[in-house]
Amino acid sequence: MSEFVLAIDQGTTSTRAIIFDHGGGIVAVGQLEHRQIYPQAGWVEHDPIEIWDNTRQVVAVALAKAELSPKQIAGIGITNQRETTVIWDRATGQPIHNAIVWQDTRTAGMVDHLAAAAGGVERFRQVTGLPLHPYFSATKIAWILDRVPGARRRAEAGELAFGTTDSWLIWNLTGGVDGGRHLTDVTNASRTNLMNLRTLDWDAAVLAAYDLPRVMLPEIRASVGEFGEVSDDAVASGVPLLAVLGDQQAAAFGQCAFGPGEAKNTYGTGCFLLVGTGRQVVFSKSGLISTVAYQLAGGEPHYALEGSVAVTGSLVQWLRDNLGLIGSAPEVETLARTVEDNGGAFIVPAFSGLFAPYWRSDARGVIVGLTRYINKGHLARAALEATAYQTRDVLDAAAADGARLNELRVDGGMVGNQLLMQFQADILGVDVVRPVVAETTALGAAYGAGLASGYWASLDELRANWREGARWAPSMLGVERERLYGRWLKAVDRSLDWS
Repeated sequence: MSEFVLAIDQGTTSTRAIIFDHGGGIVAVGQLEHRQIYPQAGWVEHDPIEIWDNTRQVVAVALAKAELSPKQIAGIGITNQRETTVIWDRATGQPIHNAIVWQDTRTAGMVDHLAAAAGGVERFRQVTGLPLHPYFSATKIAWILDRVPGARRRAEAGELAFGTTDSWLIWNLTGGVDGGRHLTDVTNASRTNLMNLRTLDWDAAVLAAYDLPRVMLPEIRASVGEFGEVSDDAVASGVPLLAVLGDQQAAAFGQCAFGPGEAKNTYGTGCFLLVGTGRQVVFSKSGLISTVAYQLAGGEPHYALEGSVAVTGSLVQWLRDNLGLIGSAPEVETLARTVEDNGGAFIVPAFSGLFAPYWRSDARGVIVGLTRYINKGHLARAALEATAYQTRDVLDAAAADGARLNELRVDGGMVGNQLLMQFQADILGVDVVRPVVAETTALGAAYGAGLASGYWASLDELRANWREGARWAPSMLGVERERLYGRWLKAVDRSLDWS
């Protein structure tokens, strides 16, 4: 038996390759950031070629650090930023446009037009589980086809391929122009606003409404199963691709949240709560979305409710890159600890509008409660607290839908921030629990590949790997918790109707 599994974690700001051992421990990591391209306000793009080049490099780095050969890798799992849209030429392998990132809001007018034509923003909810919103892939595809000369004609002729970044990597890893496989999995397909949640196939009526040709779409497969074999000698030639999961579903898989009522919250560029609903599609009445959690090869799909928050970790990046308040992301906690509280200042980071539970693409970021007393420490603290308040928003929505949590399992890059995690417990009024391995997004992809290869025998064996790493219990009085949250809701109201 091969000794290790490898995960490719293609995220919003970087691409990583992480090698895991049988206990779920990290053996080696390779990581490279890629450029964030902002052509104009509200637009966010990535260079797909840069992402592919970085992927090749980080896999090589991880294998070199671990002093391993590809023959020692049982399988590769891919996890990726969801919704981000790539369209490329099948003959040349060249993208016809930069990738349009999930945060991008350029298609808001298209969404308004589709909503006005029939059914409002809920037009496809009973089919796809999603509201009409620029967040999802469908309008991004249509935008590119309408703006790039000749693209729609070429797409209809089968010359162009669409994919989220998982499909882009699979195609390149398995040969590219020399027989690359055009595939995706059910979790990523469920984020396009084009897949029928019940049939797990592209929906003809929805495709017609968006005027998108089916021939450009990838084949949809179960999350855990066969996706081809790596043919690139610079990566890990001969190693099978055995799992693909969108990043938030992968994080839930890595947290071993496999069943109904099991949940996790991931703190990354954005913040994403997933609560499992088992084999039943549940439609939220409180602003959450319905999505596929995972599907094992030959098995039934498992579903979840999701609370998607657009801006959390990227707000800290904004403090660093745009305002220069800190030199590195970890410094935000040090700066925030120079003050006792937020001084009355609240930041609503609606840079891309507000996602769950509001779904307001007209919202824009605001800082409210400013006085001469406020300093950069207060703003740093308000930035961290904004993440906790937005998590409270989606947990309250989940509770209104009947999914009340007694504790919250957390993961992602921000969970090392002790101040944030304590405030999160305080503003929720429940314990916040971090596992020993906080890189659960990559771990979930590795778990999937390991299950498909037989490296791990069952979901129960994966559950046995989970270990509690840290726990934060609430210490804030209930009256203060509700006072602060009430001020947050007032700040959210100030952010609306700006665009």
